Amino acid sequence: MRLLIVEDNRSLVANLFDYFEARGHQLDAAPDGVTGLHLAGSHDYDAIVLDWMLPRMDGRTLLQKLRQELGRDTPVIMLTARDELPDKIAGFRAGADDYLTKPFALPELEVRLEALLARARGLGRQRVLRVADLTLDLATLEVTRGSRPLRLYPACRKLLEALMRASPAVVARERLEQALWGDSPPDGDLLRSHMYELRRAVDGPFDVKLIQTIPKAGYRIVEHAEVAE
Repeated sequence: MRLLIVEDNRSLVANLFDYFEARGHQLDAAPDGVTGLHLAGSHDYDAIVLDWMLPRMDGRTLLQKLRQELGRDTPVIMLTARDELPDKIAGFRAGADDYLTKPFALPELEVRLEALLARARGLGRQRVLRVADLTLDLATLEVTRGSRPLRLYPACRKLLEALMRASPAVVARERLEQALWGDSPPDGDLLRSHMYELRRAVDGPFDVKLIQTIPKAGYRIVEHAEVAE
C-alpha cells in the first residue's frame, strides 16, 4: 500500500511509519491540512489516514474539498479523538470511508485499511477500462484505440493499466516503477524506455495524443489532450 498520513502528532506519525514500513508499505506524511490536501490531490495513494483536528485546515474540510472540488475517491479513514456520534456522522457525510477513534491499536488500523482497499478494488474492478477512444479489456488483455487493435508488451500493458485506472490524475514515476518491478527497480532509467514504447503504440499512429509527461512528477493519460500538427 501507498499511504498518506495527515496528522500533526509527530510521535503518532513516527509510530505509523515504523509499523507500516516494516510491513513493506510506502508512506508520505503531511503535518497540516493544506499540505495534506495538496499531496492527496497531486499523488496517487491507495488510502489516506486523516486526523480531524489539524492546523491550517481541519480534516473534515480537507475531505470535503478532496471529494467535491478535486473529485478524488481515494479511500479515507478518519483517525480522531472525536468519538461522539454526531462527529462520526459528520465525518462520513464529508466523505470518509471509515472512522477510527483514538486511542487505537495499530493492527486494527491495518486490517481496516486492508478492508477498505478490498472493497474499493471490488467496487472499482471494471472489466474494461476506457479513456477517450482507448480501451483495455482486463479479462482478455486486448487493447484497442477506436477500432484499431494495439499490440503491447506485458510491461507496457501494466503501465497502461496503471495510467488508465488513475486517469486523469498524475501517476508518479515511483508508482509506475513499483507496478513493474515492485520494491526492486533495476538500475538505469528503464521506465523511460517502456514509456517510449507505450507512447509509440498508443499515440504514434493517431493525431490526438493521450499520454502526457508531467515534469518532475510523472505521467498521466487524459481524454482531452493535444492534437499533433
